[in-house]
Amino acid sequence: MVHTSSTKDIPVVSTVPQHIAIIMDGNGRWATKRFLPRVAGHAKGVEAVRGIVEACIRRDVKYLTLFAFSSENWRRPAEEVSLLMRLFVTALEKEVSKMHANDVRLKVVGDLSRFDLSLQKMIQTAETKTANNKGLTVTICANYGGRWDVVQAFNCLQLDGKSADVITEDMLAPYLSMAYAPEPDLFIRTGGEMRISNFLLWQLAYSELYFSETFWPDFDASALDEAIKSYQARERRFGRTSSQVMDQIS
Repeated sequence: MVHTSSTKDIPVVSTVPQHIAIIMDGNGRWATKRFLPRVAGHAKGVEAVRGIVEACIRRDVKYLTLFAFSSENWRRPAEEVSLLMRLFVTALEKEVSKMHANDVRLKVVGDLSRFDLSLQKMIQTAETKTANNKGLTVTICANYGGRWDVVQAFNCLQLDGKSADVITEDMLAPYLSMAYAPEPDLFIRTGGEMRISNFLLWQLAYSELYFSETFWPDFDASALDEAIKSYQARERRFGRTSSQVMDQIS
């Protein structure tokens, strides 16, 4: 299913965001402040993921997308990258059965070709196991970049023999890596940084942006509620005037 683009049609706006996307930033700084190795922050961050998944289920959020490893993160020290990969494997081993038991569907998007074949197989197995679940859809973006996403979509379009002199949004959208999900209503970045860092460049066109000073390991259900409260105070116009929005509500 390809969802409607917010630049072409006005999506349904609900009190609770249907889709929340998060850049989970601040793991390393959380650890450094506690005189711990950076990997300790990443390990604690995995626990925070579990808590936010549970919070989204309770709040009836339908899609949760997490930026776990960007295409630029390969620039980090090799030891840290190796530890992140091991954490990814451990998280898959421990969490997939719990997700499945809670009717959560897991998706992993990005250029997975750089990962070990064993990890690729684990991802495929996890996706297959949870494919028919109808609850929250959790998407992990791994070795993902927004520009990569647009380029790979164009390449897939070409491979499908659908090349044309003019490529339209409708032609390209089905090939984006997250065509199965609506565009995020709410984007959250933890850790105090105020940028989107090549994350979901296409999909965030009309998302509400929320930046938290809280490091990711400390981002809990109450912090999520603060973000949702901020979202609920926004007027989502999608190019319209305030009076048009009010007329639609009334």
